Amino acid sequence: EFLEFSRKQGNDLMTARPEFSFPGLKAGDQWCLCVLRWKEAFDHGCAPKVDLNATSIVALEFVDLLDLRKNSV
Repeated sequence: EFLEFSRKQGNDLMTARPEFSFPGLKAGDQWCLCVLRWKEAFDHGCAPKVDLNATSIVALEFVDLLDLRKNSV
């Protein structure tokens, strides 16, 4: 759901880009995501799961910890 949302927003993460050594993503892949893109997806009801151990404390300047916890793996 998030990958399709991201594509519709102009950020196609599913298509492989060999020139950048990017294989493309599929549902279930783990990928680093900026907090503002995550919040945008969250606000639209399609945020991906979050690995809290890999999430910067700075993210809390933009999103609520409870929202991250509810969406954690």
